[in-house]
Amino acid sequence: MKPCLQNRKQITWLALGELDAGSEKTLRGHLAGCDGCRRYFEEISGVTEKLAAAEPDSKVQAPDYFHQRLTEKLRAAESGSIWEGVVDWLTRMTPGWRVALPGTAVVLLAVFIVVTRRQPSTDAVAPPPAVQVVTTSNSESDLTPTMGNYQMIAGQSLDKLDEALTREGNESLPPAPVYTASMSKLPDAF
Repeated sequence: MKPCLQNRKQITWLALGELDAGSEKTLRGHLAGCDGCRRYFEEISGVTEKLAAAEPDSKVQAPDYFHQRLTEKLRAAESGSIWEGVVDWLTRMTPGWRVALPGTAVVLLAVFIVVTRRQPSTDAVAPPPAVQVVTTSNSESDLTPTMGNYQMIAGQSLDKLDEALTREGNESLPPAPVYTASMSKLPDAF
């Protein structure tokens, strides 16, 4: 198990013995109930004990620039970026993804329903201008059977559309060519 993200720094301070009494009491209460944090504390405590028991080697000398780079990196890590602070705050404030994902889906579904069910107000939208359909022929019988022509006839009258569809259905179709397998030439594959 992993330790709680918000407690890792405090656990490290506790292992070093640098945590104030009130925070230490609260954190120890948390450690009693959280296996991940307790294991992390045990690991950090083991490392600090080994480091404290180690004898420093007097022959090892750090270069002059080492301390300067170390302090620069520590200051940079301490300040952090604004985005890191925002992301850290959001991770502490938002529930886990198992709650957030269904919650997000419900919100998106609700927005979708509201948008699709929204009725336009009759006050704001003017009715479309009336269009008069003028046919160039005297009868609809010489119109080609297209969707546009059927829509035009339906705009005039549904009875006329019914007559046109009935007339089209009763006309005999021209004979279609018949294709047989012997007519096709197969490529020489073998």
